[in-house]
This record gives sequence, C-alpha cells and structure tokens, in this order.
Amino acid sequence: MSKENGQCSGCSEMKEGTCGGEKCSPPPKLHPGGQSKIGRVIAVMSGKGGVGKSSVTALMAVNLKRMGYKVGILDADITGPSIPKMFGVKRVPQSRGLLLPAQSRTGISIMSLNLLLEREDEPVIWRGPIISGAVQQFWTGVNWGELDYLLLDMPPGTGDVPLTVLQQIPVDGIVVVTSPQDLAVMVVKKAVRMAGIMEAHLLGFVQNMAYATCPKCGEKFEIFGKALQKGDTLDGLPVLEVLPIDQELTRLCDTGLVEDTTTKAFEDIPKLMKVNTQVS
Repeated sequence: MSKENGQCSGCSEMKEGTCGGEKCSPPPKLHPGGQSKIGRVIAVMSGKGGVGKSSVTALMAVNLKRMGYKVGILDADITGPSIPKMFGVKRVPQSRGLLLPAQSRTGISIMSLNLLLEREDEPVIWRGPIISGAVQQFWTGVNWGELDYLLLDMPPGTGDVPLTVLQQIPVDGIVVVTSPQDLAVMVVKKAVRMAGIMEAHLLGFVQNMAYATCPKCGEKFEIFGKALQKGDTLDGLPVLEVLPIDQELTRLCDTGLVEDTTTKAFEDIPKLMKVNTQVS
C-alpha cells in the first residue's frame, strides 16, 4: 500500500488500515506467543477514562473463572496499569524464551507492565508507538498456554493502543464501559464509532457506577445520572450489566483481594461468545 504526503493513497486517513477502503489494507493479525491456544479474546474499552474498565475486567475474569473457564488478563493500559494491584500480584514473570504470565490466587493468568517495574508507582514515560509495541509484545511474546478467555483491559481513548489492538489482535468481542453521566456517554460513543469503523464485534455496554445504595434505608441514589436496567439498549447496543458504586468492591480492589468479591455479573458472556471449549 502506498502513501502520498503521509496519507493513505486510497483515502484521507493518516494511518494505514483505518479507512476500510479497497486500497487501504490493514496489517495482518498477529499470533499469540509460543504454543498459546486462546479460545476467545474480549476487549474491555471506553473512550473515557475513570469509568471503571479495570474493575469491570477484573469482575468479568473472576466470575468466568468461577464458572470453570481458564482465564487470562492482558493489561493493555501501559501507562496506567492497575490489574496487578487488584489481584495482589507482584512477582516478575519468569522468562523461558517467552515471558510467562503471573498467576493470581485462583489461577487467573496476568501480564502487565507493572509486573516488570521495580516500583508499582514508577511512571512509564513513553511515546505512542513504543506503548503500542509493548502491547504487541504482551500478545506475541508471552506464553499464555491454554485459555478459554483472554480479556484485554484497554486504555481510554481511541489512539495508538486501541488501533493496534483492533488491527493486529484477533478480538472476538468488545465490551464498552460507561458511567450514567451524559458527558461520559458522549465520549464513550467515540469508542463505539471507532469499533464500527474497524468492523469489530460489539457485545454491548456495561453501565458502571450507576447508583449507590444507602446502607441504612436501602434507598438508591443515582449520583451520576439516570441508571439503566440490564437488557435496556444504549446507542442501539444491549446493556449487559448495570453495576453500582460498591464500597466493598473498592476495598477488595485496593487490597489485592478482588477475587473475594461476591458480586455476580457477566454470567451471559459464554452464551454471547458461544465458546465451544469444554469447561474443565
């Protein structure tokens, strides 16, 4: 494919493979590292930061694991990784030619840049292409083994990393996370539009931080805007889950004990993904 003046010769896009035109061919999909066998890849994304993508990813992983599936998490939020802290995982993965993912207490495979840093609060001051390269390495340079599900905890926005993931990793479905606030929904829809342009399969929305419940009287307060119901539609997509502000979940995430949560969610994911892998 040729470029003229930094643009695709078949359209006005500045990046190859983003326009969908006949002359704009996307790069080939990459294979996972080693002998990895991954059943389904689900990306958890949002155009907006601070809506709880990582907690949604963690809850999905925990509950899929409880259902008997083999689960891994690729922490693609390179500059703001939080998955290791939620699961209390600190050790550096060992390398045998390929990196080996760390294992949580219940056996969830995890790869994150924070597992390779000396300090968890050490900043990653990299430009976009280097960050995208790190995500590619976490896909091609890690021996994931056999997994029914690999969840990708995506960074906010529609920039280099989401573009790299959707172009080069075979994503089977996308879960979009938002909060009820109209401002958040407006920004989140940018990610929905991006997925549409990339012809990626959107599973639906998760409305996070939908409400808070008074511990004394049980009254629900919709702090950030009107809460939806599971099964509703938003922007033409189904609402898969409606999650409240949960003080106990916050505590468990902060102390590395997210696997102790009693929150039940995402039981419909296997039906949505139609995983043929036999539960062990």
